[in-house]
Amino acid sequence: MSTKTAEAAPKSVSSATQFVHLHNHGHYSLLDGLQKVPQMLDRAKELGMNAIAMTDHGTLSGIVEFYSEAKKRDIKPIIGLEAYVAPRRMHDKTGKADANPYHLILLAKNQKGYQNLMRLSTKAHLEGFYYKPRVDRELLEELHEGIIALSGCASGEVARHILNGAMDEAQATIEWYRDTFGKDNYYLELQDHEEWEPQIRINKALIELSKKTGVPLVVTADSHYTCRDDREAHEILLCVQTGKTIGDTDRMEMDMALFISPPEEIAKRWEHVPEAVSNTVKIAEACEVELELGKILIPTFPTPDGKTEKQYLHELCWQGMMWRYGDIPKEDMHLVEEAKARKQLDSTLIERLDYELEVIDKMGYEGYFLIVADFINWGKNQGIIFGPGRGSAAGSIVAYVMNITDLDPMKYDLLFERFLNPDRISMPDIDIDIQDTRRGEVIDYVTEKYGQDRVAQIITFGTMAARNAVRDTGRALGMSYAEVDAIAKKVPQPVQGRHIPLKKSVVDDPELREEYNSNPRAKNLIDLAQKLEGTIRSNGVHAAGVVIAPDEIVKFIPLQRAQKGGICTQYSMNPVEDLGLLKMDFLGLSNLTIINDALRIIKKVYGKNIDIADIPLDDPKTYELFSRGDTTGVFQLESAGMKRYLKALQPSKFDDIVAMVALYRPGPMQFIDDFIDRKHGRKEVRYDHPGMEAALGNTYGILVYQEQFMQISKDMCGFTGGQADTLRKAIGKKKRDVMAKMKTAFIDGMVEHSQVSQAFAEKFWGQLEAFADYCFNKSHSACYALIAVWTAYLKANYPSAFMAALMTSNSDNIDKISMEINECRRMGIKVLPPDVNHSFLEFSVMPETNDIRFGLSAVKNLGVGPIEAIIAARETKGSFKTAEDFAKRVNAQEVNRKGWEALIKVGAMDSFGAERGTLLYNLDTITGYASKAQKHALSGQIDIFGSLGMEDDMPGLRLDIPPTTVSNREQLAWEKELIGLYLSSHPLDDYAAYLNDKVVPLGLITGKHEGKSVQVGGLITTVRKITTKNNAMMAFVGIEDKSGDLELIVFPKAYEKNPELWQPDTVVEVNGKINTKDRDGKPGGEIKIMVDEAKVIDYDKAKAYKPSGKPNALKIVFERSAGVPKEEVEGEMIGAVPLGAPELASVVSEAPAKNTALMIKLNKISSTEVLTSIKTIIAGAPGTDPVFLIMPGEPPKKIKLPVTVQVDDDLISRLKQVVNEGVVARATYSV
Repeated sequence: MSTKTAEAAPKSVSSATQFVHLHNHGHYSLLDGLQKVPQMLDRAKELGMNAIAMTDHGTLSGIVEFYSEAKKRDIKPIIGLEAYVAPRRMHDKTGKADANPYHLILLAKNQKGYQNLMRLSTKAHLEGFYYKPRVDRELLEELHEGIIALSGCASGEVARHILNGAMDEAQATIEWYRDTFGKDNYYLELQDHEEWEPQIRINKALIELSKKTGVPLVVTADSHYTCRDDREAHEILLCVQTGKTIGDTDRMEMDMALFISPPEEIAKRWEHVPEAVSNTVKIAEACEVELELGKILIPTFPTPDGKTEKQYLHELCWQGMMWRYGDIPKEDMHLVEEAKARKQLDSTLIERLDYELEVIDKMGYEGYFLIVADFINWGKNQGIIFGPGRGSAAGSIVAYVMNITDLDPMKYDLLFERFLNPDRISMPDIDIDIQDTRRGEVIDYVTEKYGQDRVAQIITFGTMAARNAVRDTGRALGMSYAEVDAIAKKVPQPVQGRHIPLKKSVVDDPELREEYNSNPRAKNLIDLAQKLEGTIRSNGVHAAGVVIAPDEIVKFIPLQRAQKGGICTQYSMNPVEDLGLLKMDFLGLSNLTIINDALRIIKKVYGKNIDIADIPLDDPKTYELFSRGDTTGVFQLESAGMKRYLKALQPSKFDDIVAMVALYRPGPMQFIDDFIDRKHGRKEVRYDHPGMEAALGNTYGILVYQEQFMQISKDMCGFTGGQADTLRKAIGKKKRDVMAKMKTAFIDGMVEHSQVSQAFAEKFWGQLEAFADYCFNKSHSACYALIAVWTAYLKANYPSAFMAALMTSNSDNIDKISMEINECRRMGIKVLPPDVNHSFLEFSVMPETNDIRFGLSAVKNLGVGPIEAIIAARETKGSFKTAEDFAKRVNAQEVNRKGWEALIKVGAMDSFGAERGTLLYNLDTITGYASKAQKHALSGQIDIFGSLGMEDDMPGLRLDIPPTTVSNREQLAWEKELIGLYLSSHPLDDYAAYLNDKVVPLGLITGKHEGKSVQVGGLITTVRKITTKNNAMMAFVGIEDKSGDLELIVFPKAYEKNPELWQPDTVVEVNGKINTKDRDGKPGGEIKIMVDEAKVIDYDKAKAYKPSGKPNALKIVFERSAGVPKEEVEGEMIGAVPLGAPELASVVSEAPAKNTALMIKLNKISSTEVLTSIKTIIAGAPGTDPVFLIMPGEPPKKIKLPVTVQVDDDLISRLKQVVNEGVVARATYSV
């Protein structure tokens, strides 16, 4: 089926045409061709040309764009390729000779020629690639039909022989090509570059050889850029390609002008060889190729029992309807017949399915749905986790009942027309999210089912955006980094992902405009960068795109080798779609892998087998988690801003999460506060018209989704579903011509259908036009919200399993692991250090305690092989008792010296009882012993004596005592080096007394302290330095102490005082102001400290510091503002221990007249789980000290619990792990 008939190429070239350019390079000739396709064609049109060829180096990547754009301009496109021909055979790949292929221009004369060009280019990439994609004579003989060949530039085979003085070889080469391609299909290529002396010699010799061989001549210009004044920009582009600067004497340089010359000028210059000019027209007239665009090229699905695709799709849909809506178990649904289903199902469901199937049948897409359902159901049956659907496909009940999607479109008002518009036939687009560790299996299944020659991944091209173009151009010009960086930083950032062209920015942006107009060097740089902007810089493989062809794929698209070894198309996503091929997005999603790993851990540790599709969407614990903002690790909801809004929203239903996913983006964020206020009744829910309530009810009267205005157009204007989708597309893509037509229909329809005034309808239309800038697809938002609920459910109900899975997923990202370990501590989950007797490859959960054991995969210098060897040895003969035992049993070839060192340094061998320093000191002895012991075992002696009950005669491992001991500080440095964080203890332990006297613990700082001055101290964890537009340095610095972490903002004035201070792992003392304002200036956002002054805290002084015994007044202020009641803790809070801060036992001892009590202050309403944990902990520590619980409120409520405890450090430590937001303190009170 075709939705757009292929336009026939012009049958002849205008009789007025004197010359046709047959050798031209666009930017698909990577970093060599400067001109973009539209630019090249616009120039051709400007010069009065009605035919032109495109011949990129070794690739056909730009052909579909070239063909389509040429047709728009009524120019005849001549499809070509500058091929590389191997000097020997294309499979010979040794030495310099094979790395320097000849060039040859190939033009498709007809459809057969185009097919052969695609095969030639494909084989060149997949079989002949050696520095360049190469063909050879043997392949040209096989695939020459339908192709016209030109002998090429100075790097052509004939030209090289001429320059080498080998005229006999040149003539023999010409005769071979003439005989291979045919007398009328091979031309000797003169080039219009006689300003270059070697070309003069080549041209002169070619004219003589033409006379000798009878092979005709043709002249070309070998254009690489559009206009003469683009030459400097092209030289810059070549410098970018080669890593040179324009001033380098050894750089690649073109000694001729390579632009699109006016035809009459070329004709004038070649009056002495008129046939070389007229032959360009002759060749152009001979080339007749039509690309069939807009077809529907879906593979035929292999149906069972001779059924048609339509019959089989209908059968599966009615079975799925009874499974989804009729309470038939999945394993029994194959027994269902359509007639029975129609009797049992609600009429609304039947109408929806009938409607969708009718549209699908009309469009001929039955095979599409069968193909998608087949591989998704295969994957799910293999235990692969798929997303619930993404994008508009979630609006299809057919997709839902076939198990393609997991969100009920009827329940959540998702529209089918948003997916398939019955008024406009276009290929459906279902984006498939797959757990990223198993994406390859699904692609392999599809490849196996439909054939390796029919499936390929899709290429993608990276272009130079504005800033990168400025930077690349500046480097090539030899300008200093600082100068270029300062100019580049003035280039505006993309807006909502859309890059702003430099041409626009130098006019619209005041700062860049000033730089451009006042600085000649900046002006030259930006002018050149504008010419490079948008050109292709690199290619890669699309993150998700896979194409499935109905026949051998090379019949439709040429192929090439992807950078990582797979096969991909030469055409990018849009051309693939233009050709009508079936394109699938298989996107690997790490969150789905996290879900899969969490489910696996839950099954193993807790014995529960959870089906992700059965997770309830109304689980109370899940919504409590959302309402607390505890969404670290939760899909789409873990940013600081989102957490803040969730706390304010207090979501109570799935629709709230759907809306937040849609609203939390630039643009619609302005409506979040209104949305929250309406939900909680602080603002009235209003509708502009009662007829809008059905569409806007779930979002409290606020227009959030595209589907909502589609529904309004149906309800109030009488639009069909197809018209509603056309409206959506017109407004979303700002198609002015379509919008003009739709506006009249919309306004007239609303006036007639809903009896509103013309003014009302026009006003609402204006709101719709403004809404288009931020409207969001509800289907997409709902699917993402569903994954968010899945992950939140697992975190709320199985926190240890979820966090272990999350850390496993991020095991190669130290920053995330560090953040997630802090999250575990906040949740009361212990993260235990790596241990060869307990750790696995991944992070694991200890069944008895729910503690998480560090995964060995997160330890640097330890690969999968060594870890598997350790686990195998442990599972065979049990735990390792000593280093000697480990050395004997674990494969020494797998766990080498580097592996031993890593395991020792991170404490994974601490259970052996030997100090880390001792093991390291004896490392050579240990590794030597391991090798010797295993060779000894392999000799068979141990097995023989073991069978006789005799002792192994291998002497024991003796460890020497090292001359010095390793300090705790050194051990922590090792942990930081190899796992990126500190596990055995904390570097601030030695600073405890100093910090307690001098600074405010970070954990006490809350949003209530906005604008207050504060003095804090801690360890620098991250540093991100930037240069401002004024060329000054500043930094964003992460800092942590034992109570929490936050970000320091170090502006240039503070930074320049001591720039050397801002380095990771430095312990600092900082004075500054607390700031919680977001980008809109509203307080309540993420807590930051704007630094005024900072200094390093000297380690030796801090370690030797003795507590002053005096109260830390500033800390007391913050403790009190955190809710510590004055009457429960004496005036200066003597002995109080804020959450996470060091205990002040020495201070307590100075107040012997006081009695000790335990004070637990909760800053917010805690879950039953937290309160139960507190009860359990204090019940396990009986004693005589009273316990006071301070509950949040105005004023806070004081409760004396009916239990007494023995207050000690261990009790306080355990409680601190449970009380996430609040204070645990040893307090004193008067008798």
